[in-house]
Order: sequence, then C-alpha cells, then structure tokens
Amino acid sequence: MNNANIAASPGLDTSPSELKATYVKIAWRLIPFLVFLFILAWLDRVNVGFAKLHMLQDLQFSEAVYGLGAGIFFIGYFLFEVPSNLLLEKIGARKTLARITILWGAASIGMAYVTTPTQFYVMRFLLGVFEAGFFPGVVLYLTYWFPAEYRARVNGLFMTSFALAGVIGGPLAGLILNGMQDVGHLANWQWLFIIEGIPSIIAGMFVLMYLPEKPAKAKWLTPKEQQAVTKALEIENAQTSGKHVSFKDAFSNYRVWFCAAVYFCIVSGNATIAFWTPSIIKDIGINSDLMIGVLSAIPFIAGTIAMIWNGAHSDKTGERRIHCAIATLVACVGLVATGLLLHNALFALVALTVASIGILAAFPVFWSIPAAFLAGTAAAGGIALINSIGNLAGFVAPYMIGTLKTSTGSLSSGLYFVAALEILASILVVVFIKKR
Repeated sequence: MNNANIAASPGLDTSPSELKATYVKIAWRLIPFLVFLFILAWLDRVNVGFAKLHMLQDLQFSEAVYGLGAGIFFIGYFLFEVPSNLLLEKIGARKTLARITILWGAASIGMAYVTTPTQFYVMRFLLGVFEAGFFPGVVLYLTYWFPAEYRARVNGLFMTSFALAGVIGGPLAGLILNGMQDVGHLANWQWLFIIEGIPSIIAGMFVLMYLPEKPAKAKWLTPKEQQAVTKALEIENAQTSGKHVSFKDAFSNYRVWFCAAVYFCIVSGNATIAFWTPSIIKDIGINSDLMIGVLSAIPFIAGTIAMIWNGAHSDKTGERRIHCAIATLVACVGLVATGLLLHNALFALVALTVASIGILAAFPVFWSIPAAFLAGTAAAGGIALINSIGNLAGFVAPYMIGTLKTSTGSLSSGLYFVAALEILASILVVVFIKKR
C-alpha cells in the first residue's frame, strides 16, 4: 500500500504530502526517546564487557565464568519475552516500558555487589528477565504508528540505538573506569554498574509522562493528524489476507521458526561485538581503559551508518531478503578476518569494523520480514517469539567464545564459530524466506 492509496481511501481527507509530514512529526517525537531508552538498556546489558577488564582479576573469575555469566542474561530474556509482549498488548506500552526500564536499572546497580560466580549468574539472569520484552515491545509499538512501507526505515532509525550505544558506551565506560579508580570503598568496575544503572530508573519514571499509547491519545498531534494516522493503519490492518492474526497462527507458522533461526545467527554476531570488542582490542595490544573505550566506538560508528543506509535502501527498492543476506555475508567475512589478523592491531580493528557493518546492517531489514505475514496478536506474539529464540544466541555465542578461549588461549576459534552462524543466516534467508 502507498500513501496515495491511503489518502484516497474513503473517510480519509488527507493528502499524501500531509500524511508523510505527519509521519515525520511522529518519528521526531518518538524515535529519539525510544533510542535513548534502548541505549540505556544496551549500556546496562553490555557494560559487563568493560567491567570484565578488572572484575575477573578482582573476583578471580575465569573466562569461562565470564562467558557463561554474560550469556545467561539471554536465558531470562528468552523465558519472559513472549509473556511480556502479550502483556503489553493488554495493559499498554507506557506501563510495560516503564516497568522494564526501572527494573533493569535496579538490576544493573545490583551487579556492583556480586562476589561469587553464583551471584554473578543470578544477577545476569535477573537482568535478562527484567529487560525481556523491551526490544520486541518497541517494534510492536511502532506498528501502532507507522504503516508497512515506512517500517524498515523507522526500525533502522530505532535500531541505530545498537550502534549508538556502542559509540557512547565505550568511551563512557573508559572514562568511568579511569575516573572512578580508588574512589570510596568500591572498585572502578562497581562504580560502572552503579553510574550506568541510575539513569535507567529515572528514565523509566519519565516514560509514563512522555509516551502516548497510540495516535488517538497523542496530544501533540492535531485532531486531523490523529484521525489520518489512525485511519491509515485501520485500512492497512483490515487487509489481513495472507497474514496470520492469532498467536496460535504465529506459533504454528514455519516461517516464524525460520525467522527465529535467521535471527539467532544474526544476534550471535551482535553479542560477539557487544561483549567481546573490549577484549579483542585489549588482545591486539591496547591496555589503556580509556583508549579501549574510544577504539571500541569505531566499529559501531561504521555500523550505524550501514544500518541507516541499508534500511532506507531496502524500503526504496522494496527488497528485503538479499539486503539481509548480503549484510550477514559481510559479517562472516569480517569475523573470519578479525580472527586471522589478531596479531596486527590496525588490520584487526579494520576487520572488526567490517564485521560490525554487516551485523548491524542486517537488523532493520530483517525486522521488516515478519510484518509481511503477521498481523494483530500474531504480530505481538510472533515478534516476541522470534526475538526471544533468536536472542538465545546471546547466551550461546559469549559462552562458546569464553570456553574456546579458555581451552585454546585465543579468541580466533570463537570468532570462526560465530562467522559460521552468519553465513548460515545468509543461506537460510535466501533459501527459506519467500519473496514477497
């Protein structure tokens, strides 16, 4: 469906240019705040990768303990994601997103006080439980505002939060680790968890005041704009021919499970760059916390640009599968090259940047695929199901990399393992995801 068709529909007296201007207005209002929330979530999820630089020595944890703890987050995430998204559809986005944001902030602060592997595992698990539902909840929430033709671009803008969190998080973590050394009775890695957890609690309270549930309740839209956006979405949602609308339909649809498999492979790469980039940079000979933080931002800056471009180009051409498959192929090449070039700092960082470009560029295009065959409750449950199963890779990848590094003494074998999953994603998308 295009804007012209929407505008020409009965009962909708809005020109295509007016409707497009309204969507731009909505995007400027919602996307920056949602990006900010996800950056906070991402910082609280992956700051353990920077805390690791000192925490493992202080607590006498092995690389395998770290890998298991980093990954166990996704077990809690997996178990509670679908219920959280189905609850969002019933109680609304504001209450759901506020609850999630406040609780993950509290769990992040609690990470500062772990002293044993068991406590480490428990707190990481709880962090996953509390954050469960945020990402698919936002993806679902955006479908309440934007029709299908805008979603790859809108998803791409929102998902720049992955990359922006890496750009911001690295230098910020480096500054905290450097600046909070020997402050008070806490170690610098403990201050990292506390300082990055507090803003999430504050932001969660602000969600209740800032986010409207749906266009009809957005006071910053005119009545005409509210009606136009609501009517356009009603028209699109009424055209459910060929789409699955119940959660049972989504659960029994083989395409949902193939999407989950593809997403598992994509997320394995994302978890790798999120949890292991600081260690990779340290392994290539950089020892300053601040410099590690600054250099770790480079792959995410490149990934941000690639993510926005790939989403916009996919919307422009209407093609999803090849855009996704090429991105994951690039990720595979970059990860293999990183493993081969760990002995050369400059080349390894370039290869890691290539891997990040491919990994991050795949996300916005991928999330446009499920919307092609899911609607209604099936969209709420199906998106959450795909995301929760896919995010199990966030457990598998860090654990495998940690285990392989402990047994071989090198990160290379773990990077090759994740590269294999990225090429598998390319194959699955091309072979099993139907053209639309």
